[in-house]
Amino acid sequence: MNEQIRISPIRLIGAEGEQLGLVPTTQALEKAREAGLDLVEVAANERPPVCKIMDYGKFRYQQSKKVARQTQQKRKEIRVSPVTGQHDLDVKINQARRFLEHHDKVFVAVRFRGRQMQHIEEGQRIMREIVEKLADLSKVEKPPGMEGKQMTALFAPK
Repeated sequence: MNEQIRISPIRLIGAEGEQLGLVPTTQALEKAREAGLDLVEVAANERPPVCKIMDYGKFRYQQSKKVARQTQQKRKEIRVSPVTGQHDLDVKINQARRFLEHHDKVFVAVRFRGRQMQHIEEGQRIMREIVEKLADLSKVEKPPGMEGKQMTALFAPK
């Protein structure tokens, strides 16, 4: 930023995003000062390095807001049982797809009650179907497993 840029010449991008071409670093600093803005190195690994005239404080604020938006992730839960019908299961899977598209994690629980505990393979079949249908949008963060009287899995968006 500003005087910390040592390499000359640099490829300069103006405050409005227009290409100003190759310019000596001192001339680029003068243009930035005239505009009342900072000269910021945006691509240091390029030869010559790319610098842009911008308000550095505003740029850092926008970057922090972007990072905060990306880390805002909710955990949604979907509950089914081993006797849930195929259509109802499809509806739940579509709901999970919508949650994943909104970048939320999805916790799926197959609940067993009473004698349903004798037929855990039915719950495993349902969980396999859910994993297959959500494979294109998500990665399995916690694979399906039994926790007491329910089989659970956690999906995170790709």
